[in-house]
Amino acid sequence: MTETLPGCETVPGPGPGGGPVPLLETEGLTVRYRTGRRRSPFTAVHGVGLTVGRGETVALVGESGSGKSSVGNAVLGLTPVDSGRIRFDGEDITRADPRRRRALTAEIQAVFQDPYGSLNPVRTIGQSLVEPLLAHRRTGAGSSGSRGAGSPREQVAAALERVGLPADAADRYPAHFSGGQRQRIAIARALIVRPRLIVCDEPTSALDLSIQAQVINLLNELQRDLGVGYLFITHDLAIIRHVAHRVVVLYGGHIMETGSTEQVCDHPRHPYSRALLAAAPVPDPEEQARRRNSLADRTAAATPGGTALGCPFAPRCPHAAEPCRQTLPPLEHVDGGQLACLRYPEIAEPSAAPDADPDAARRPEGA
Repeated sequence: MTETLPGCETVPGPGPGGGPVPLLETEGLTVRYRTGRRRSPFTAVHGVGLTVGRGETVALVGESGSGKSSVGNAVLGLTPVDSGRIRFDGEDITRADPRRRRALTAEIQAVFQDPYGSLNPVRTIGQSLVEPLLAHRRTGAGSSGSRGAGSPREQVAAALERVGLPADAADRYPAHFSGGQRQRIAIARALIVRPRLIVCDEPTSALDLSIQAQVINLLNELQRDLGVGYLFITHDLAIIRHVAHRVVVLYGGHIMETGSTEQVCDHPRHPYSRALLAAAPVPDPEEQARRRNSLADRTAAATPGGTALGCPFAPRCPHAAEPCRQTLPPLEHVDGGQLACLRYPEIAEPSAAPDADPDAARRPEGA
């Protein structure tokens, strides 16, 4: 079980909205990077399929190099897609032309990891926030409550107040704000055009623990008020319980497991999910040491990607058998979620959970 984050709400916003068409859908998404003329392309994402509903938060979880940010960048149009499909509200945007991509920024926005690098240091906050309005011509006065209603300064002030900052912050520069305040400003900039989807790429990882809780609570509040959907990219399992409705676990560009937040956090089925949970910090030093020692024994270090044919996690998996090294496990529907593990029926016992007896995986049966 993951630890809760102090100061965070334990229940995220409302669940996904109704409707037959998801807000975001990826199907067989594959992303490759060219590393030179004489080298084979590096495949960062292998056939990833996921959906995000209206008003829903889906957490994309994995360690560094798992392909999380590549999926987010592909959705944002910042990384070309090698194969597969990306659909937004039913529209195929996989290879949308620059004009359409520009228009889509009114519907799909992003909040990035570094609050210090995401704002132009020589422009005031007001200048940074008004830019999306100018780009989408939402600066004229309109009817009350309409999108783009009010003057640019009024819209900037309203966006700042919504994220808990005073209106006069618009006249100051990024250097005058703390990291948490800058991240609030980045959220305000993303929200000012009223998007329907926000890609949050590690939005809390550069912040202190107490500030993380404030930002997560703010995101949940905005979701309840505006019905925005989030694709929430993170490596920190301690926060997904507070922000996500569903979780997608990635390793080496492959989906290992999907399911509800409660299911993945409390009853992880894939050995990699269990390893991630065991690595999450806990406030008890002895328990933390026990978990880390157990994790070191059971998951040896290996380069993500594993063998060319088999499961990418097989070199690190404590349950790997010869078929795991020869056959790529299919992603199958299991217990209301999805799982890619050839040995799941055999390793589904409680003793395989991360907070079980660390010697249980090595103890012979009947001992």
